[in-house]
Amino acid sequence: MKQHVEEVLEENPVIAAVKDSNGLQEAIQTDCNIIFILNSDIINVGKIVDQVKDHGKLAFVHVDLLEGTSNKEVALQFLKESTKADGIISTKAQMVHAARNYGFYTVHRFFLVDSISFKSIDKQIANSNPHFIEILPGMMPKAIGWVKDKIDVPIIASGLVCEKEDVVTALQAGAIAISSTNNEVWYM
Repeated sequence: MKQHVEEVLEENPVIAAVKDSNGLQEAIQTDCNIIFILNSDIINVGKIVDQVKDHGKLAFVHVDLLEGTSNKEVALQFLKESTKADGIISTKAQMVHAARNYGFYTVHRFFLVDSISFKSIDKQIANSNPHFIEILPGMMPKAIGWVKDKIDVPIIASGLVCEKEDVVTALQAGAIAISSTNNEVWYM
């Protein structure tokens, strides 16, 4: 399963992250093959995922930001039974681990803000067993390199990736893809 997403990312390593309806409408028209849905609720998530899928793209739902659900496993069951989502994104190790059991691709999102968050990343990954990790902010190539040397999970760089130079340096540092809400990046 992980291999399929990696193949999709080899074709285009830019992931469109959307936080509103306008962003979604633009993202589904781009060459980005994966869409990260960062803002949805239990009423509209199915429709959003359907729009993404109708355009032949993979849909990942940020389950921590799914309004109207708790941060419990029942949210994953809801997504599995009520949507065609391909994957989930979460900052919570237990949600990422549980999502694998539901058959989702999993992205464990990490905010690298200091040495403590960096030093604990391998323990959290051992608990979550994600398909991918997402490192924020993604415009820190040195930190991406540190993480790549420390763990053996494909890295997605995200957050503050705004220019072509940010994309190139993140990929050169070892990220397999970048994710951005900046629509200009979607066309790079």
